[in-house]
Amino acid sequence: MGTMADVAREAGVSISTVSHVLNETRPVSPDTRQRVMDAMAATHFRRNALATALVTSRTHAIGLSISALQNPYFANLVHAIEKRASARGYSLVMGDSHDDAEVEGTLLGTLLDRRVDGMIIAPAPHSETANLPRILADGTPVVLIDRHADVDCDQVAPDNVEPTRLITAHLIEHGHRHIAAITGLPGIQSTEERIEGFRAAVAAAGPGVQSVMAVGNSKAKDAYRAVTKLFSNAESRPTALVVLNNAMTIGSMQALKDLGLKVPGDVALACYDDFEWADVFEPQLTAIEQDVKSMGRAAVDLLIDRIDGKAAPRQVLRTKTIYHHRNSCGCTD
Repeated sequence: MGTMADVAREAGVSISTVSHVLNETRPVSPDTRQRVMDAMAATHFRRNALATALVTSRTHAIGLSISALQNPYFANLVHAIEKRASARGYSLVMGDSHDDAEVEGTLLGTLLDRRVDGMIIAPAPHSETANLPRILADGTPVVLIDRHADVDCDQVAPDNVEPTRLITAHLIEHGHRHIAAITGLPGIQSTEERIEGFRAAVAAAGPGVQSVMAVGNSKAKDAYRAVTKLFSNAESRPTALVVLNNAMTIGSMQALKDLGLKVPGDVALACYDDFEWADVFEPQLTAIEQDVKSMGRAAVDLLIDRIDGKAAPRQVLRTKTIYHHRNSCGCTD
């Protein structure tokens, strides 16, 4: 493994120039920088992260607090964040908050102890009163992802209201007059906004449409129980179902199968969150897909801007979603 002296000799520059390139402590011409980078590769030089942090007061590490890492959506979002962070020269230090404010508080403290340069947080329920004010008061750059909160920092989340209104209205337009929704974890912004979209579609349809909501807590097992209870009585059974995240869609479909109900023959279904395998399900799922790549990229770029000290008004971004119209809703095309 090469040393800084080896790099300097290979590049034909001084050791101090190599240090300036590594630590960004003084402007270096593009040609010189490239020679140093090529020399680092040729000599198999590896940066000493601890030494760099002592010189620059930076670790080039981003802390990530996120929930439900076993959920494919969050796994894809983590991948998008890590890919963008790596491209920008940052490593990722992460942990699972389990959507629990107490667990999240401990995790955020651990990330601070690791001296991360900034944090990307998918806030747990009640985080905006329990944890976020403390982190922001500490001066640590923070970007919220996936869920907004009523705090003063940059935030990136998908549109939730209009996509949910869209899929609910689609089912109503197909003649369904008794429609149910399985809702996510209470106390988080995405759940409340998706409920808002569902209610808006039902309200626009007028008094002829009945609706019912049951809490699925963003979990397959809880959605299974909720759907089993809602659809067990044939006389009061809804004819259409909106499921408001992908984990709950799995539990909901399993419950309908165990009840002997067919989708879409007995129950039309549409869901928020898409799956990689949604179009190979039978039936194929009508679903809203979130643009996790754009979300992860935007969150990392916003955070690094704050780490670099770029002054700008707080940004609250909404990423677009993609509507996949398939046949679980009862459509044949």
